[in-house]
Amino acid sequence: MTYDVIVVGSGAAGLTAALTLAEQVNVLVIAKGSLTGGSTAWAQGGIAAVLDAGDTFANHIRDTMVAGAGLNRRETVEFVIERAPEAIDRLIALGVPFNTVSAAEGPDNLHLTREGGHSHRRIVHVDDATGWAVQAALLRAAEAHPNITLKPGQACIELVTGRNEERYSGSGRVWGVYALDEASGRVEAHTARATVLATGGAGRVYQFSTAPRGATGDGIAMAWRAGARVGNMEMMQFHPTCLYNLEVKNFLITEAVRGEGGRLINPRTGKRFMEVYDERLELAPRDIVARAIDSEIKRFGLDYVHLDISHMPAEFVRGHFPTIYEKLLGLGIDMTVQPIPVVPAQHYTCGGIMIDRDGRTDLPGLYAAGECTESGLHGANRLASNSLLECFVFGEAAARHILAHWDGFDPPPPIKPWDESRVSNSDEEVIIKQNWTEIRRFMWNYVGIGRTTKRLERAQHRINMLFGEVEDYYGQFRVTTDLIELRNLLQSADLIVRSALARHESRGLHYTLDYPMSAAIAKDTVLMP
Repeated sequence: MTYDVIVVGSGAAGLTAALTLAEQVNVLVIAKGSLTGGSTAWAQGGIAAVLDAGDTFANHIRDTMVAGAGLNRRETVEFVIERAPEAIDRLIALGVPFNTVSAAEGPDNLHLTREGGHSHRRIVHVDDATGWAVQAALLRAAEAHPNITLKPGQACIELVTGRNEERYSGSGRVWGVYALDEASGRVEAHTARATVLATGGAGRVYQFSTAPRGATGDGIAMAWRAGARVGNMEMMQFHPTCLYNLEVKNFLITEAVRGEGGRLINPRTGKRFMEVYDERLELAPRDIVARAIDSEIKRFGLDYVHLDISHMPAEFVRGHFPTIYEKLLGLGIDMTVQPIPVVPAQHYTCGGIMIDRDGRTDLPGLYAAGECTESGLHGANRLASNSLLECFVFGEAAARHILAHWDGFDPPPPIKPWDESRVSNSDEEVIIKQNWTEIRRFMWNYVGIGRTTKRLERAQHRINMLFGEVEDYYGQFRVTTDLIELRNLLQSADLIVRSALARHESRGLHYTLDYPMSAAIAKDTVLMP
């Protein structure tokens, strides 16, 4: 099928782009699994924007640059932060029910909370489930729009490029995607004049991650294989506070718990420990807090540390964190009277496909937005609640650039159908599960919060061996969603390790015992296909 524009991904970045594009052109939005299966719906904290009378754009820019350890591109940081209030206004217009305060408490009635690394209260939120409210509002608008077609259950395999034209072209021009229909098992070429990747991050490369099941680096891997550069893939953010529970995996305890007074306690000593690591205590940026917790766990042989907000009034805790409170209560933990056991877990992919401020990649016809990109906003560490903001600003920017240059986008030429003539159905699905488990384990152990060159080289050695095995399997059998994800997971792991080996310093999220100091000049790690 041919459309004007294809958007891959149905989260904040993808639906923002689609709604803007649909003002003038027809848009196909495709998603792996369900339309709500991405990271947006999981976001608890909120959206950072300068809305308080005592706050300024300069403050937010400085906080972002400090958290990013000098690796941010200042012009990008300014571009995003100055557009944050407009993004909030658009979401309010779509019906996102942000928390408010009474008129007596302030002239502007949005309730603003504070998170680690922020010098002011600037996080707008919907209780502790902001992402779900945003996802629901965007999806409602997209479903109601006559120019948007939503197609879930589509696992993208590769970008359609000039190499797939019936008359071969080496132009690198992107014409859409080959996608597996998960219901029928058929592979179809979806073509368009322009394509926007909004596919999220690669968190599932790691054994412990707060990312949803489908965060397997699909867009990053597809863009890389098609010839686009990627940047700063070594900058994988670990959220300091994921619930430690053997029955429940990947439940995040939002940064705002620390922002509203939560304290980190060593369960063995009973003492608050952040004062040893940073003068900002629990409100230090995430990389510092995650390393501090990791250090306490290793030094004392702990399974977890405690996050304690029980010293605050019970009504306050229940009112600010209703979702977390109810979830923990169901697990036998009453956060109003007892501490929460927490551990760090992979949380956000700060690097990705290289884009400019219009969301353009290196490949003609291909744009990208959100967590799959390296836009220059986050640098070496994402500041809390800047992620959804990036999605709205770059989803809008990519769409506006496409519409402004629409006359320059040619209709797609005839494209070759997907070739399945030399493959059969798999009889060895266990190989996929085994390789998936192996990748996630060695990435956690060798390429985690603390790194060494020796560990990274061990990971690279295993990746090199697995590449041959996975490509051999891919060449013999019909694609399945699991196989597509495994292939992208392995490619993402390779890009992370290669980037980490190339950075001979410690900066932000990349901490290595072999190069503990930061270099005098901050430089991006850019990999060329």
